[in-house]
Amino acid sequence: MSFDVKDKIALVTGANRGIGKAIVESLIQHGAKKVYLAVRDVKSTNTLVAEFGDLVAPLYVDLSVTKSIKSLAKTASDTQLVVNNAGILKLADPLNDDVEEAFNQELTVNTFGLIRMAKAFIPVLEQNGGGAFVQLNSVASIKNFAGFSTYSASKAAAYSLTQGLRDQVADKNIQVLSVHPGPIATDMANEAGMGEMGEPTSVVSEGIVKALSAGDFHLFPDTMAQQFWAAYQGYAAGIVEADLSEG
Repeated sequence: MSFDVKDKIALVTGANRGIGKAIVESLIQHGAKKVYLAVRDVKSTNTLVAEFGDLVAPLYVDLSVTKSIKSLAKTASDTQLVVNNAGILKLADPLNDDVEEAFNQELTVNTFGLIRMAKAFIPVLEQNGGGAFVQLNSVASIKNFAGFSTYSASKAAAYSLTQGLRDQVADKNIQVLSVHPGPIATDMANEAGMGEMGEPTSVVSEGIVKALSAGDFHLFPDTMAQQFWAAYQGYAAGIVEADLSEG
């Protein structure tokens, strides 16, 4: 299936900066009726509110707190598109003294946050006649990088769950899109020491709009991501996206 963002009501987590902010901008530029800005600090969306007025609506959410996500789903019950963009990165390799703490924090937001968002919003999308659920994963979900191994592991788990979610909602008129950026010009990329390699956030946000329209499951939007995709797409088509139930 495909999904056109025009005249749709969307919700974006982590919408106040970086890729999330760019996604909001792209959705509105392509005709979204309204975008909920789901963030931990509502005041951090003031710039977007000043620019877009009634087209955006800031709402509080903390992906580590199930109660806040359930409350978000009740308030934003007219949502037709969910973009789960919010995530955290902790610099940790497998032998760091704080590796378990770092991994636990990343799993809480990057992985369990996805589960909580899906459990809360898939029924909302289904109630509204279908829609789309977009999960921001990473090239790090298919290749572990030693300097941020725990982040890679949390995103690998999220990617696996995204695949399962796609299969589970296949009959519910809900498109699932797994997004795998490489280095993008964000604060997170700077923290990872890859800021100078970063491409504009619009590469991701515009890619999402196009991938939804095309009905794709995978999006590898930037130059580095495309290099990954060139090597990975055969496996993705033959295994990840294939129906192996009768194999």
